[in-house]
Amino acid sequence: MNELDPVMMSPTRPPLSEPQRQFLRASAAGVVLVLAAGLALVGIDAALWLALAGYGLGVGLVLVLLRRGYPHGRLGLCNRVTLARLALTAALLAPLVGPASAWVVPAIAVLALSLDGVDGWLARREDLCSEFGARFDMEVDSALALILALNALVAGTAGWVVLLIGLPRYAFAAAGLAFPWLEGALPERFSRKAVCVAQIATLIALQVPLVPTEVANPVVAAVALALIWSFGKDILWLRQSRP
Repeated sequence: MNELDPVMMSPTRPPLSEPQRQFLRASAAGVVLVLAAGLALVGIDAALWLALAGYGLGVGLVLVLLRRGYPHGRLGLCNRVTLARLALTAALLAPLVGPASAWVVPAIAVLALSLDGVDGWLARREDLCSEFGARFDMEVDSALALILALNALVAGTAGWVVLLIGLPRYAFAAAGLAFPWLEGALPERFSRKAVCVAQIATLIALQVPLVPTEVANPVVAAVALALIWSFGKDILWLRQSRP
């Protein structure tokens, strides 16, 4: 009896696209920015390893998003700016475990915030708008908020309530695992952007050593209420719009 042995093909990953190769090269250069910002924050300290580890994790997750789908043939300056924001955000992990220069933390946070919007403007100018770019930008914003909240908590500028304005995006994502309709696309809304800016601006202000806790906590509570309102409005819209 003649048997035809099947040809076993070992699964191989598709080769990297040009935007993916450009992203990896830019990510390697971003290590220099992480180290420069980290040195300004904590000097030569073992805490730099936490910043580098956070940056490496972020780069890996973004590469996964990039491989899932990117409609353009080049990475563009817009995504490189967002990558620089990721590097600055990762550097802010170092003060969580190492003594940091008091005024350098808010300075680096302000720089990361000031670049927010620049990447979107560049994406429109370069005609490189994409779902990947929007998601990349949003995830960096979320990471910046959480890390700044943790820094304020560690520094003692605010109490545990500060986590209420650092965790909403991740709580929303976790809820999406149980309720898939929460992962639907949302319409553009100015109030959402305004609340996000207020969130990050408040978290940056909490990095300033002169802010007393008795002032910080009520402000944090007010911003937390604004975030609850904003996320609640989005949840209601998604619920009403689900198929």
